[in-house]
Amino acid sequence: MRNLGINVLFEGTNFIRILSGLFVTARIALVSVAFSMILGILFGMVMTGKNRLARRLCRLYLETIRLIPALVWLFIFYYGLFRNFRSGELVAILFFSLWGTAEMGDLVRGALTSLAKHQYESGHALGLTELQLQLYIIIPQVVRRLIPGAINLTTRMIKTTSLVVVIGVTEVLKVGQQVIEASYFETPKSAFWIYALIFFLYFILCAPISHFSKKLEQRWQS
Repeated sequence: MRNLGINVLFEGTNFIRILSGLFVTARIALVSVAFSMILGILFGMVMTGKNRLARRLCRLYLETIRLIPALVWLFIFYYGLFRNFRSGELVAILFFSLWGTAEMGDLVRGALTSLAKHQYESGHALGLTELQLQLYIIIPQVVRRLIPGAINLTTRMIKTTSLVVVIGVTEVLKVGQQVIEASYFETPKSAFWIYALIFFLYFILCAPISHFSKKLEQRWQS
């Protein structure tokens, strides 16, 4: 076992440290997802609003977020816009929240614009108020269209948080690198087992979310 390098996982507090790094990863991801969902819904509604200037500004924001790689944005936030922040984790949450808001907003826009106009017209013809129209006709259909994409966005954000290692956040990947460096000369094969464990931990985080999304789609299609 020692020659294989797997023993490094259970030496000292290595395993506990990796789990604590996973907790940091999950915290950054879940807080960012929560903000993204709330702000993204509002952003998507503005994108489908009647104000042409607001729509164009929203489109500019969305395309700017999408066209520039997330890693570049992370450097801009950490070393430029928010260089006075002492917490890399806070900068990471801020960036991923803004990134997720853009992506979630586009999902909301797509869900809203996918509804046929006669849905609104039929509701008005039945004498429904605007609130009743939204509650009983529009929102249920939008939610059904929105949830699979929102869940997929959640898994993407969890995986993309691995980038925060480059700004010094001690998340699961950073802890894994520290363990590898500390044990490299004694167990040079430990890197494989460390990264295999990290792979497994990411799988544990993302697989249930992905499975839940597929179950929802199957249920709604039946």
